[in-house]
Amino acid sequence: QVQLVESGGGLVQAGGSLRLSCAASGRTFSSFPMGWFRQAPGKEREFVAVISRSGGNKYYADSVKGRFTISRDNAKNTVYLQMNILRPEDTAIYYCAASSSVGFTMFVGDYDYWGQGTQVTVSS
Repeated sequence: QVQLVESGGGLVQAGGSLRLSCAASGRTFSSFPMGWFRQAPGKEREFVAVISRSGGNKYYADSVKGRFTISRDNAKNTVYLQMNILRPEDTAIYYCAASSSVGFTMFVGDYDYWGQGTQVTVSS
């Protein structure tokens, strides 16, 4: 089992920045690729970013590429999402997730463990 707890959400004006953190406990954190997803009201949960076990590979949704950066610190069992140049359409609940898949995946169904989410609201 892996327990995930997100933090760092809040209210920010368009153009601003936030840094989300996700602290993991339980099984060895470094054995999991880690992803960030988000879900806006009335919409399906969507992929935002993923990082490989070592942190050497990263992949982003087109909608956040160039604005968001995913990183991890395996010594601290934490994954981060730095969000810059935020837009109102980034408003959502943001979730971190851990995948037991062998590969590097952006599909919701491939993630086995989820945090409770943190709200990000971007005002125009």
